[in-house]
Amino acid sequence: MIGATVEGDPDVIISSPAKIEEAGPGSITFLANPAYEHHLYNTRASAVLVSLDFTPREAISPTLLRVADVYGTVSNLLAVYQQDEAAQTRRAVSAHAAVEHTVQLGDNVRVGKFSVVEDGASIGKGTVILDQVYVGPNVSIGKNCVVYPGVRILRDCVVGDDCILHANVVIGGDGFGFAPDPETGRYNKVPQIGNVVIHDRVEIGASTTIDRATMGSTVIRSGVKLDNLIQVAHNVEIGENTVIAALAGIAGSAKIGKNCRIGGQVGIGGHCTLADGTQVQAQSGVINNITKPGAKLGGSPHMHYPDYLRSYAVFKHLPSVVAKLKKEIAELRSQIVK
Repeated sequence: MIGATVEGDPDVIISSPAKIEEAGPGSITFLANPAYEHHLYNTRASAVLVSLDFTPREAISPTLLRVADVYGTVSNLLAVYQQDEAAQTRRAVSAHAAVEHTVQLGDNVRVGKFSVVEDGASIGKGTVILDQVYVGPNVSIGKNCVVYPGVRILRDCVVGDDCILHANVVIGGDGFGFAPDPETGRYNKVPQIGNVVIHDRVEIGASTTIDRATMGSTVIRSGVKLDNLIQVAHNVEIGENTVIAALAGIAGSAKIGKNCRIGGQVGIGGHCTLADGTQVQAQSGVINNITKPGAKLGGSPHMHYPDYLRSYAVFKHLPSVVAKLKKEIAELRSQIVK
């Protein structure tokens, strides 16, 4: 399955994956970070994935499986293990689910207890809808998706194939659109009549929210990975294979390119455009367009990351610099008086 070179017992039986420091008999673990190497010499795992060039410094008891890419192999193995678990739970529609008669269900679809699927919705082959999920009118969900408990996918939204939506994700809530009334001082709601379109192989972390467009679509393109507690506003577009860490906020109509990496707690201003490959350091604020592909940004407001590091190196010494300057100024004044 993984093309490994085996060192040790080739007949060992593997039943589950485990962390190297917690593994027991029958489990497979991995060593990719040298900081964990000391666990290898006392782990109880039956097999350990290691790199092709790894050389043990002490005797070991598990069977070693040597591979070119340890992290990639672990990812593939965990996917197989997860598929095996999911296959055991795909048992059609629960008697406690409410699925309207107009809904189109593909083969081998599961709908869990107390989930609701409204008129005109469609769910593709092999998709698992777990308990207490709401799927709104005319929603389309593709093949082989996993939708965890508490997810809400509201009217007219589209989810592609092989997507994972973690607990309490909300897709298609109204965008934050209000128009000030100069006569009354109140804010009048602007109807949000668009939708959200999520392409294939997207994973969305727990409690992340993606707002529907005012008009048109909020678009999450293929391969995007969103962490927990992210806010994606109306009419935002996120390019292919971009990853965004937790607690980021993306304001309305921002356009993020493909293969970008956005750190945790980053804020991206409305209508900003980020070029392909942009990297933004955690807690940074982006308020202008980034036109150069591959730019590395940090700070709030942002600046080029190397400049930010140099500025921060100076900034953190400002208290001592100011104290020293005050002392020197006082000495100069005393000399002038004399």
